[in-house]
Order: sequence, then C-alpha cells, then structure tokens
Amino acid sequence: MNPKYSYDVHLPDKLEQGRKYPVIFTFHGKGSNERNMFGLVAPLAEEFIIIGVRGNLPLGTGYQYYDLKGLGNPIREMFDQAVSDLEAFIHYATQQYPVDPDRRYLLGFSQGAILSMTLALTMGEQLKGIVALNGYIPDFVKMEYKLRSLKNVSVFASHGEYDSVFPVRIGHETAAYLEGQTERLAFRLYPSDHGVTEANQRDFLQWLKQDAGLITNKE
Repeated sequence: MNPKYSYDVHLPDKLEQGRKYPVIFTFHGKGSNERNMFGLVAPLAEEFIIIGVRGNLPLGTGYQYYDLKGLGNPIREMFDQAVSDLEAFIHYATQQYPVDPDRRYLLGFSQGAILSMTLALTMGEQLKGIVALNGYIPDFVKMEYKLRSLKNVSVFASHGEYDSVFPVRIGHETAAYLEGQTERLAFRLYPSDHGVTEANQRDFLQWLKQDAGLITNKE
C-alpha cells in the first residue's frame, strides 16, 4: 500500500529489537504542516514513536486535510474522505513500524483536533486515547456517522478561553458531549487565543505519559 499522506516518522534512538512502542499520530491545523506539530511532542521522542501526518491539500505555504464552505462548516465529501483515508493510514503505519496497537494516540490542533475527535468516535477502542487542542466535533458526525463506544478511550481536550477562531463556548459544548461518551475525559481551559500555551503542553505531555503507563504518578 502506498500511503495517501506524506509524513515524518521519529523512532526512539535506542530502539529495541522486537519491542512494540506507543505511538502518537499528529495532525496539524489548517495552513500548517507536520513539522510544526513535532515541537509539541518532541519531549516524548525517546518513549513514543511519533508520526506527523501532512494534510494532502496545499494551502498557502502549508496544507490542510479538507476544505471548508465557511468557518466551522467542512465540505462534507472532503471531510468524509479525510476520515476514511486517515484511518487507513493509521493501520498502514501500525504495520510498517514497531507500533503497539494497544497504545495508539492521536494528537491534533484545530482542524487536526476535529479529525482526532472524529476518528476516536469512528475507531473507538482501536485507539488508546487522543489529545484534542482547540477543536470541535461537527454536528453531522454526531448525528449521521456510525459511532463506536469511547468507554475505554482516554481523551484530553483543551481550549483557549479567548479563542478568536472557535469561541470558548464551543470548547464547553465539546466537553459536555465527550463527558457523555467516556469517563476518561480530562478537559482543561487555558488563558490563551487559538494556540497552545506552555502550561497546556506540559499538561498533555504528562497526561500522555501517565495514560500510556510510562509513569505511575505525577512527577
């Protein structure tokens, strides 16, 4: 299989033969790229395989995974295709690299967060957990997609209190929906615009290490 997406893969330097590693797939925001996402998770590069997935649609100097009719209104056909293709890519990468299929994580910002939450709802327990930064779940996903249980899927969702792209109200609505899907939800607000603060990064890095069983309590 030739993957539909270009991607960067970072394997731990001290890769042990025969060992399976937890993996983080990163999905960037609209107009960005996979390399911009690596800095958010670079501190985990010795413990996780990190795979940065680049959107396949050029946009300015960056990329996107799907186009929009307007803010918060994805073009449905393109969105559906992206969800299908990204799920196929996750399975592809699991076969290509020494990935522990029981510890697969998605981490996305903005458009990438939207896709991460959608994939969690469509893949269910095929994923261990997701980190969704400043995103939302489209109504058509909730109403029309075939959804799987999130009961055993861990979710870290965060939002900027002063987000000028997706107002904080959307963050609260997203958290309320996710609370009805999983008891393994951590929802945090940060005093920021549409971005990721150092405190936000520190919190989700700690959360990922704990959830993947790499630490047993807070450092």
